[in-house]
Amino acid sequence: MSAAPRPEKPAGRFRRMLDRLSDISAPQERLESDELREEAATSGCARIDTCGDREMVTVTGTLRTVTLRPRAGVPALEAELFDGTGSLDVVWLGRRSITGIEPGRKLIASGRVAMSHGRRTLFNPKYELRPLGRE
Repeated sequence: MSAAPRPEKPAGRFRRMLDRLSDISAPQERLESDELREEAATSGCARIDTCGDREMVTVTGTLRTVTLRPRAGVPALEAELFDGTGSLDVVWLGRRSITGIEPGRKLIASGRVAMSHGRRTLFNPKYELRPLGRE
């Protein structure tokens, strides 16, 4: 018996499927980011990545996450708004929930940007929910 090296085994079916899925998801995320940037530009809203501290802005984007997080013992509903260029936190103090504020929902928010823990934040902004689905 000789100890000839075994040829490398080709990747399994499961590994190939995972590789294909990971290849597909990256372009999909880029397409969604491009679409959000274009929507922000056509709506006349500011790009999130250009918003400065204490600046009055109107931004639009998609809510990525929505969480209930108390601040100084007061309930606060926090959401992350993403517009394809960057993200900011939108915080409604004293609220446990707001109808329509859910992940995946598009909205327009207006208010003064504050830097909180190194992140852009809008506290108690005026907001407008965008229609669900394609316009």
